Amino acid sequence: MYKRRLTRIAVFFICLSLVFVTGCRRDRKEDYEKVEKTGYFMGTVITLKMYTHDAEKGERVAEKAFERIKEIETLMSANIQDSDVGRVNGEAGTRWVKVHEDTLEVIKRGIYYGELSGGLFDITVGPLVKLWGIGTENPRVPSSGELEDAVKLIDYRDIGIKEEDGQVMLKNPGMMIDLGGIAKGYAADEVKNVMLSEGIDHAIINLGGNVLTVGGKYDGGYWKIGVQDPDAPTGSPMGTVKVKDRAVVTSGDYERYFEKDGKRYHHILNPATGYPENNGLKGVTIVTPVSFDADALSTTVFLMGLDKGMELVENLEDVEAVFITGDKRVFVSSGLKESFEILDKTYSME
Repeated sequence: MYKRRLTRIAVFFICLSLVFVTGCRRDRKEDYEKVEKTGYFMGTVITLKMYTHDAEKGERVAEKAFERIKEIETLMSANIQDSDVGRVNGEAGTRWVKVHEDTLEVIKRGIYYGELSGGLFDITVGPLVKLWGIGTENPRVPSSGELEDAVKLIDYRDIGIKEEDGQVMLKNPGMMIDLGGIAKGYAADEVKNVMLSEGIDHAIINLGGNVLTVGGKYDGGYWKIGVQDPDAPTGSPMGTVKVKDRAVVTSGDYERYFEKDGKRYHHILNPATGYPENNGLKGVTIVTPVSFDADALSTTVFLMGLDKGMELVENLEDVEAVFITGDKRVFVSSGLKESFEILDKTYSME
């Protein structure tokens, strides 16, 4: 009787162990399938990599994510005449325009970063963007007079908001909102929300170099995200940063530019001078939980320069940065000392 009872107990624990083993096996690498989908939205190539036990669900989630990105682009593109931004710009100095709650949220966040940066990040930079045409088929170097006129139209403080009515108005004729420095970050966060709501816990969202990770790797480890080498072809990292549930967003003078008479003109424009910023930085990478913030901060910190930019980063909670200078020196904020690694030894850590 005693031996029979021991046998039953042993069988129970063996069965219990099998349950735990079976449950844990679903977290092994070989139990996951990678679903990778690519699309072209917001003027850039977008890649979604999801790791899931259900490939069909991954396909459905990718389509849902692309629909959300397209919705945001339709609302916020300055190049679409009947978008919210297009209509606000078209009515500048004339009347209030009702906008979608998504658009209002992004404009409000843009104003916040205008205040934080002392006007260096300014979403009314549209007249300058249009004047230079960088990234279009016909970029050009504007005259000093044209730049002076454009700079006079730039001031985020001249954006009127009636929050209770969801309305926006630009104070002066000729003003133009351009959300190119922040909208992709918002879109990445929205894609992550779509994935999490559908049970996707391990993924990498890449909106043209604006990277956002969902969770960690399927084996519990960190993702290694490459930091672009400013002097090498796209996709050539000079280093990597280890992250979980973080955005890794870079602004650099190599992303969009044109050359005229042997001089390079890049797309990160200083709204105070009207010219592409030239402060010795080649690239700034921001690492923070929210892509919305990382997108705006990468531009802001690039424009601020190394010293002031590093000071800002060190004073912001849960924000880290990698700075790359023209002479191949690398500076990292205090919270990245252990997670950033240089791959290209022609760069030196300072």
